[in-house]
Amino acid sequence: MISEELIQQFVKETELFEERLRAFEAGEIDRKTFKGISGRFGCYAQREKNYMLRLRFPGGRISKEHLAFLGEKTREYPLELMKITTCQTIQVHNLSASQVVSLMREALQKGIITIGGGGDNPRNVMSSPLSGADSQEAFDVLPYAETVSDYLISRMTELHLPRKLKVAFSNTEENTTHANMRDLGFTTNPEGTFSVYCAGGLGPNPKMGVLVEKNGKPQEVSLYVSAMIRLFTKYGDYKNRGKSRSRYLQDTLGEEGIKKEYLCCLEEARKEEIPWPVFYSHSTLKSGDGEIEGSRIFPQKQPGLYAVSYHPIGGCLTQKNLMVLCEVLRNIPDTELRLSPDGTIYILHLTAKEVPRILEATGSGGENLFETSTSCIGVPICQRGIGCSQWLLAHCIERVRKENFPDGLLPRIHISGCPSGCGTHQAASLGFMGCRKKVEGETLPAFRLFINGQAKKPGSRIGEEAGILPEEVIPEFLVELGRDIQKSHKSFEEWLPENKDRFLELVREFEGAAKLIR
Repeated sequence: MISEELIQQFVKETELFEERLRAFEAGEIDRKTFKGISGRFGCYAQREKNYMLRLRFPGGRISKEHLAFLGEKTREYPLELMKITTCQTIQVHNLSASQVVSLMREALQKGIITIGGGGDNPRNVMSSPLSGADSQEAFDVLPYAETVSDYLISRMTELHLPRKLKVAFSNTEENTTHANMRDLGFTTNPEGTFSVYCAGGLGPNPKMGVLVEKNGKPQEVSLYVSAMIRLFTKYGDYKNRGKSRSRYLQDTLGEEGIKKEYLCCLEEARKEEIPWPVFYSHSTLKSGDGEIEGSRIFPQKQPGLYAVSYHPIGGCLTQKNLMVLCEVLRNIPDTELRLSPDGTIYILHLTAKEVPRILEATGSGGENLFETSTSCIGVPICQRGIGCSQWLLAHCIERVRKENFPDGLLPRIHISGCPSGCGTHQAASLGFMGCRKKVEGETLPAFRLFINGQAKKPGSRIGEEAGILPEEVIPEFLVELGRDIQKSHKSFEEWLPENKDRFLELVREFEGAAKLIR
């Protein structure tokens, strides 16, 4: 648990943030300077106006108390747009200067941390969203994710990292958190140990993580994190930000060098630190009251209990979405929310009789696999954005709906508005990354295509680039792709290996089609 003393220290730090925010508003400091300050507090100025604040939820877990707090703030401000991120946080958008400071302070008082939500800091620690409830899991990883989160937050004021540090835990082979593609990742083994990966990452020059420990001891998770911090601060590049992420250690040290140095750092941590205790505090005593089935209903390993999935389109929650959730959960005891990296919300610990109320309240989300696609916030909100990610996804869904393809025929696509990869496009079977493309001398908004990425283990891999399509032709491209796949009676993942040449031919056709549209 984070101490009250540390919370109050963070509250005092917001005074500095408020001072610099006023200076930015007055034009006394420029956008770049402000970004260097505000990122530490989980806040960024949006491209056009107002601010975004990133709320950390370790392991993606949102308690009913935290949900009630968000509901209260929604009524007060109001909060019109909240984005579920691929790091299991919630970005609250379109806040005024006064609102962002107030929300930051009030969230801290409720135990919701924003410190470290940006900048060169440890980011929100990730965990498989159904951890503790998934019947296929080796063991529950959420307690370990929460322990690591507390450990990192407690060290936040002393750390001076070269860049951000992302830590993730995965409980099944589905690997929804992309744990073996992160700066530090833990995947479970059947015998109750962790496989530990480090120095991986998506984005520019992506790399799979290096396996540094095959049978890591769960009770030593804080020591494994300490070893990563030691490795990163010792060998990370503090001069060239373009090569300061941990994955570039693979270029300078090599895989074997990383393994050797990481294990040395781990031994140092074992000698100098006591492992942080792990607490198991999320068990439920609820009993079932029947059985129920449905496409968004997931039986938990607790007999008679269920989880329901809800995927707001693009991972974007509106004020109305949140208020409906708050209202329906108000009278359902012993439940909680979990955020998934793909933008899905899971409502856990429901009985069969409680499920229908949740299904009705969450009926506005994606209706099939394709509609649960992942997208970053993109242009016009993101400062770094190149592509209009949310616009593209909305138009793709609108166009594909008219075809009535069977569910599962088209994959869940992942869209990133720029090379930073916040939509995890490189871990998807079909991904898109915002860029620009010249067509007949005119520079058009476009997206690079990536195929064959996969998070699932075994076989995790980073996708390969397959072409560049102008933004405006992508919805029709997906329709034609779907029609081709439908003839084979297969899914995209089953169809692609035998039809890669046809896929690339289709890409070339739509690259040329843009000229006709112009």
